[in-house]
Amino acid sequence: MTEHTSRLLDLYTDYLLVSFGATTATGLSRLMPEVSHDQIPRLLSQHNLTNKDLWKIVKPHVRAVESSEAVLIIADHC
Repeated sequence: MTEHTSRLLDLYTDYLLVSFGATTATGLSRLMPEVSHDQIPRLLSQHNLTNKDLWKIVKPHVRAVESSEAVLIIADHC
């Protein structure tokens, strides 16, 4: 994954996390004019992210809050 792709994915996930209503690629491009409305669908359709890719992204965050008293629960509702 290139640095540009990683930054775009990071921006997109932040957008999803902080949005209160419906989210769209067009909505993101309205907020961030430097992001074309077709960049996100292209990114998602061209990259088959694996579990390993996801772990590389979230591992630093998980390790930062790691505790012997904590539990991480991940649910896939797709």
